[in-house]
Parts: sequence; C-alpha cells; structure tokens
Amino acid sequence: MAKRDYYEVLGVGRGASADEIKKAYRAKAKELHPDRNKDNPQAESDFKEINEAYDILKDETRKAAYDRYGHAAFDGGMGGGPRGGQGRQGDFASAFSDVFEDLFGDFMGGRGGAGPRSRAQRGSDLRYNLRVTLEEAYAGVQKSINVPTSIACGSCNGTGAEGGSEPQTCPTCSGMGKVRAQQGFFTVERTCPTCAGAGQIVKNPCRTCQGAGRVEKERQLSVNIPAGVETGTRIRLAGEGEAGMRGGPSGDLYIFIEVREHALFQRDGTNLFCRIPVSIATAALGGEVEVPTIDGGRSRVRIPEGAQTGKQMRLRGKGMPALRGGGHGDMLIELAVETPVNLTARQKEILREFEKLSENNNPESSSFFSKVRSFWDGMKG
Repeated sequence: MAKRDYYEVLGVGRGASADEIKKAYRAKAKELHPDRNKDNPQAESDFKEINEAYDILKDETRKAAYDRYGHAAFDGGMGGGPRGGQGRQGDFASAFSDVFEDLFGDFMGGRGGAGPRSRAQRGSDLRYNLRVTLEEAYAGVQKSINVPTSIACGSCNGTGAEGGSEPQTCPTCSGMGKVRAQQGFFTVERTCPTCAGAGQIVKNPCRTCQGAGRVEKERQLSVNIPAGVETGTRIRLAGEGEAGMRGGPSGDLYIFIEVREHALFQRDGTNLFCRIPVSIATAALGGEVEVPTIDGGRSRVRIPEGAQTGKQMRLRGKGMPALRGGGHGDMLIELAVETPVNLTARQKEILREFEKLSENNNPESSSFFSKVRSFWDGMKG
C-alpha cells in the first residue's frame, strides 16, 4: 500500500513553518491517540503514521530530503536518508516525546532554552508562634524574636562552589536535571541520579557550607504587632524565610499570634467581659463600684437597687480595638452578688431579724415556691 504524503497526513501545506507543523501534529496526536480511540481498530495505525510524518518534517535536513525525493529519500534507494524504514518506525516515540514535553513541560519540569536550565529554587516558608498578653494585643507592640533558619552562604554567595568558581553543567543530563528512558511508545523522564535534579554539579565544594550553598544561623528580627490582634492572627514577613537554593529567592516567615488568657478579662472578638463581685448590701441598696479597664484606667459603675447576680452593664468603647480599624468594642460588666461568710454572732442576729422583716422583699423566691406548691397540688390530684 502506497504511503500517504506526510504533509497530507498532518494536514499542512508544503510551505508550513516548523511551528505550524508542530501545532498540527499536537492536534492530530490528541485526536488520534489510541487511548482516546479504543473502539477504533485503525487508531494505532493512524497514530503511528502521524508520528512518522512528524519525525521527518520536524527535522530541517530530513524535511529537505523529503521535499526533494519524497518517500524514496528514506527507503534506502537514494542513499541520502539518515535512517532506513525500520529505524523510522521505532523513532516515533522520540517525535511524540518532543511534543509531549511541550504539552506537559511545565508540570514535569520542561525544557528550557538551548543552554542548561536554571535550577534556582525558592526557599521554604517558615512558621513562628508568638505569644502576647492581652494588654499588648490591645495597644500593639514591637517584638524582637530569634528565628533559626538557613541563609545564603557568604563564602560562596550561595553557589556552593569554593573560591568563586562556578558550578558545572551535569554531564549526565546536560543541565536538564532529568534523564530519559524509553518504555514502549513513551519516553519517561526521571530525576538525574548524578546531580539529583539540580542540573549542575559542584566539583570543588565550598568549605563553609560543604556545597549546600546555605548555612544555619539564628537571626534576630523585629516584628510589629498591630493593635487588635487575636489568637490565630497571621503576620507575613516577605523574604524572611529560608534562603533559596542555588541563588533562588528566600521564602517567607509567618508569625502566628496566640493571646494569653487574662486574670480579669475574657475576650469575645472586640468585646471584653469582666465579672465583678458586689456585697449583698450594695446589691440591695445600690451604690457604686470601681472597675478596671484594659487600658489601665478605672471606671465607676452605678449599681441599681435590687441588682441580682448575672446583671450586665455595658461600658461603651472600652473593649478591644478592631484589627483593621473601625473603632473599639465594648466592655460588659457582670455582677456576682456575694454571700457573706465568717459572720459574727451579732451579724447573724441582725440577718435573722432582717429575714423576719423581709417576707415581701424576695419576689423571685415567692414566685418560685408558689410554682412548687402548684406542682405538688397537681400531683396529689
């Protein structure tokens, strides 16, 4: 059976450029791949045909021979073909891998330009947990922290090579960082065993960093903690993470804030809660109590007559500042009526006398026990 014209196979004209030929092949390879055409017995044959055509037309020398002599240039009759027909059939994996890499190069590492690829790698991001007091979270604070990390080696400027020498291109992978092995129709890429994917080797490693290009060091940094932070707030310091490999950029440092519990205040967002004990007399007669505020100040709070445990009063604007502006929250005062202890004989006598006189002064108790009596009466009935 006569072979079809290679230009016809790829669907391009004879004046097509190299880019147009590659683009046409990519489209055909996707369309006719056997994995996508399992129900078509002709798919594998068609797929081999387009690979054979592309293998010839992608090479300028072989393309010129084909343009002049046609298929005869590679059938052995003209003697001008670089390979015979059998070699041409076996090389379609090479043709496919060329475009496969073009399609998925970014994912697998791809090829760079004509020279060795740059193997610079960005440094890792680092995390630092920082605890602050509630007062520091209220006002904001400047903190000095010590961060153990890797920095670029000053002796070799991060290259890993001694005495200003430059790393050399890996002879195994020619700077690609990957080596290829053919498996059936496909060419599989693996990390180069000689340079471990770096694309370069250091023949004379730096004595300071032993060729790593980085050294361990503890750095002292100043961190600005803004007012209003709370547990879980994250602060990013760009470029303060681990140094990059082979001249790559440094990673970032993330400061995670934890606000310590306070002895007096509990926090809920921008609001603060403070539980204040008051005496029975103050709760019954009313009065004033002095309460602390988170800014270190004092506020006087009026206790109404007959105040009960759990009663709340609000101090506007005395809470925490909002992290991104928007004013302050409130401070909520919750009363806790305290029962006196360690009474003297005279105090006990006064309280017994007071209880005899306060039959109508306990509305909540009266209401409760009235419901209890109704409950018992209902059970009897």
